[in-house]
Amino acid sequence: MLKEFCYLSPATREELLDMLAEKGSNGRLYAGGTDLLVDIRGGKAPPQYIIDIKKIEKYHILSWGELEGLSIGAAVTCSDVAGSAVVKAHYPLLAEAAEHLGSPQLRNRATIIGNLCTASPCADMAPMLLCLDASAEISSKEGGTRRIPLKELFTGVKKTSCAPHEVVERIIVPPGMADSVGGYEKLKRIKGHDLALASVAVAKKGDRIRVAIGSCAVTPVLLPDFPIDTPAAVIAAEAERSIMPIDDIRASRDYRLFMVKVYIERLMAALQHAQ
Repeated sequence: MLKEFCYLSPATREELLDMLAEKGSNGRLYAGGTDLLVDIRGGKAPPQYIIDIKKIEKYHILSWGELEGLSIGAAVTCSDVAGSAVVKAHYPLLAEAAEHLGSPQLRNRATIIGNLCTASPCADMAPMLLCLDASAEISSKEGGTRRIPLKELFTGVKKTSCAPHEVVERIIVPPGMADSVGGYEKLKRIKGHDLALASVAVAKKGDRIRVAIGSCAVTPVLLPDFPIDTPAAVIAAEAERSIMPIDDIRASRDYRLFMVKVYIERLMAALQHAQ
């Protein structure tokens, strides 16, 4: 059963920031709820307050501009991104990655920013957004608004650099990464809908290749940029040095390492074929 909590539903951004300043660590933000409600039902530190952000209109905005790039609001769902004509036109890799998250029912509820702020190492949206050089815009009543590279958001397993009184209002994907080519590979226990045992995202733009890996360290891992002619074996070796996969009931460390290598080779071969 769900534990008892107080439900709050601010209608404006200002009202939300006031609530966060007042409730602090006693409150949790609610957008899609696909992780939050499961955690509450499981008894994981149920909050006193649930603060629903879905009434705030600006958080539903998914927009593109030549100067800023792609802006993804805090209430934009994975289905919104996967089905967006704008995203498919400028960032098809991001639309592809969004299709990997759960089932259609889950994607209809789960938000892009919620998936990131849950800060699970296996978050499906993190590797591709890291490859696309995304940043997070974070706001609070006292501190105003700050923007950080997405890789700085993740600090540990289900831990972020976002304070309890702050909200991630937008993810911004720069225009310089528009029209990138590459792909996303995800290892699962079963066919269909499952969490990633290991995942690899690759994005190529211009003469550089960016690679990010999920489910193989305490946070998603972005590797250093590589020149376009870098052999897959060199990238795989750098990946092995940079990740720290574990043995658990879902997969062994060695299997994760092996599949990361396989996925890098597969994605790099596809890039070479596309050129």
